[in-house]
Amino acid sequence: MQIQPRYNASRALIIGIDAYAQAPPLMHAASDARAVGEALISSFSFPPENVTYLLDEDATKRTILSAFMSYSNILDGDNDRIIVFFAGHGHTATARRGEVGFLIPHDGTAQDLSTLIRWEELTRGSDLIPAKHILFIMDACYGGLAITRSMRPGAMRFLNDMLMRYARQVITAGKADEVVADVGGPIPGHSVFTGHLLEGLSGKAADSEGLITANGIMAYVYHHVGHDPDSQQTPHFGYLDGDGDLILAHPVPPPPSLDERAPDDILVFSPSVSQAVGESTNMTLPSQVKHYISEPRFRIELHDLVAEKTRAASALTARPEFAVEGGWNVEEFAKRLQICEQGFHDLVHIQALVARWGTQDHLDILTLPSRRLAGPLTPVSGLQVWIALRWYPVLLLAYSSGLGSIAGGNLAALSAYMHAPIAGTSASIPSSPLIVALNDGIGHAREAFKQLPGHDRQFVPMSEYLYKYFQPILDDLLFLGTDYDSVFDRYEILAALEYAHLESKRNPDHFWGPIGRFGWKHRRGAGPSPFRAILEEAEALRDRWPPIAGGLFDSSYERFHDIASKYAQLIGRMAWY
Repeated sequence: MQIQPRYNASRALIIGIDAYAQAPPLMHAASDARAVGEALISSFSFPPENVTYLLDEDATKRTILSAFMSYSNILDGDNDRIIVFFAGHGHTATARRGEVGFLIPHDGTAQDLSTLIRWEELTRGSDLIPAKHILFIMDACYGGLAITRSMRPGAMRFLNDMLMRYARQVITAGKADEVVADVGGPIPGHSVFTGHLLEGLSGKAADSEGLITANGIMAYVYHHVGHDPDSQQTPHFGYLDGDGDLILAHPVPPPPSLDERAPDDILVFSPSVSQAVGESTNMTLPSQVKHYISEPRFRIELHDLVAEKTRAASALTARPEFAVEGGWNVEEFAKRLQICEQGFHDLVHIQALVARWGTQDHLDILTLPSRRLAGPLTPVSGLQVWIALRWYPVLLLAYSSGLGSIAGGNLAALSAYMHAPIAGTSASIPSSPLIVALNDGIGHAREAFKQLPGHDRQFVPMSEYLYKYFQPILDDLLFLGTDYDSVFDRYEILAALEYAHLESKRNPDHFWGPIGRFGWKHRRGAGPSPFRAILEEAEALRDRWPPIAGGLFDSSYERFHDIASKYAQLIGRMAWY
């Protein structure tokens, strides 16, 4: 079944144990479980028949594991969401390789580990469950959680993307050396953890539009439990696998459609929990790059870092799976895109930062990776789309550099990147500016993006794909928020016009420039036209306009005006609008 930006079914396994056969009793675990189940049914449209309760003596090791693994038998569950809530005792044992976490069922005892449910039994078991999103909420303390943080605080994400991406998420009441508070908290009759969880579910974890996500719940509970005066615990949270986000409440209506093919995604604020101070002291790659940029004396170190990353990434496309021979299929196309994106991950981040913060002294470093990658791309025989896709890494770096320079107003960096000379492929073919070589090289891959799931009805599928790909990267690196949309449009417009300017000098009888998302916005009048806004801005400032002052369009407003006027006619004639 193909993953869709929606849920087909909602299921929950709700476990609460007060009365233990051998472990000390608890006071509020069963009532916590009932309240969470009722909240899912009443507030989040979980069908009552899909909510399974295992309370007290019903919550044995066998029944818990059987109920959980029964989800693996749901044949059409690829687009389901599942929430597993456990309120009860946890236990941590120390093994040779570190801590091992356990849940204590009704019939379990810490003195006999074979009677407990090892946490890894659930995480490994979740691999067999076809559900798109699984959220574990554990009102228990134990250690041994191998989790990661997948989003930064204040992240902007596309709602459809969060719904399309696989995710296994978890939040626990505390860590191995902490004691869960079974009393106190904001709601009488509930533990501190579940009390704040219920408040978050009631709407306090929602954003301004009413959206409630697993990350939003994590952020809310983490903050409020950690600061509750009755609490001596700090929740543990994160991703077990994947990078999607379970959506609990989704009241945001879709934006008005242009027609049945118009984009329908929504950019939303997805709160996340910041990493606690002291959890990591290692300098991240972005921090290292910023450190090198901030001091002229580190220019050599920055150059060496970029050169090292370029060598490692460039070896990727020489692998056998990037052969240009062979037939076409969309799965292979998507696989090659993913391999490139993973292999060039670090360089994409570096390029954005150097373009945003770099000075004149860093321009050679900024263009180095693309010059090295594009140089060996000589003409070969093979399938045209595979030949064109060899330029995809350069395309990623071009967008990263362009978006970073636009975000920072660093138009000198943008001009230097677009005009970086790419050596000709033969004695009869002279060198070309990078923006020209790139658009000529990637040409036959443009329409292939339309074959990807979710892109078949889009006007400009490659542009839309890149728009989604770069949004979380740039939001995390440069904290663009809702400015991302205008930054992206502005880069694509300037790149299209500069290509048209340079190409028309080479071939005066032919006029064309790549068309991005801004095209349908301009042509169909969907709100303010970013293309028209740029024309008005340039007209007001003329030769003082930053892109012109930075070196684009031969530093001439007249040349820009001539190119922009012809381009406006070009997009006005596009029949598929």
